[in-house]
Amino acid sequence: MDIIDTAVSAGNFNTLVAAVKAADLVETLKGTGPFTVFAPTDAAFAALPDGTVEDLLKPENKAKLASILTYHVVSGKVMSTDLSDGMTPATVNGETVTIHTDGGVKVNDATVSSADIEADNGVIHVIDAVLMPKG
Repeated sequence: MDIIDTAVSAGNFNTLVAAVKAADLVETLKGTGPFTVFAPTDAAFAALPDGTVEDLLKPENKAKLASILTYHVVSGKVMSTDLSDGMTPATVNGETVTIHTDGGVKVNDATVSSADIEADNGVIHVIDAVLMPKG
């Protein structure tokens, strides 16, 4: 199963999958890859301010949504054992995220709750918050 199929079957990424569809990124994330996806759970999206997700899913916000989603994706298959404290991998949207490994793994301020969920075209690391790009 590819990253999208893996996320769908997990059952706790419904908002992420809906967002990926709204941003027309399904075919990309079903592509050859490999990709590393820091995947926010439905609870992570629910924790955003009221109306944020609904607003982002509107067709006129497709570019902004795509930017946010691609900020959760790193090219290549990066397993948890490849992560080191302070590393700043570039995301597909061009900005970097900062990895922290002291006292558990964090991506920026999001905690990795489950790591190394392998898919045919990459790996998913589950995070407890939605990452927001600076730009």
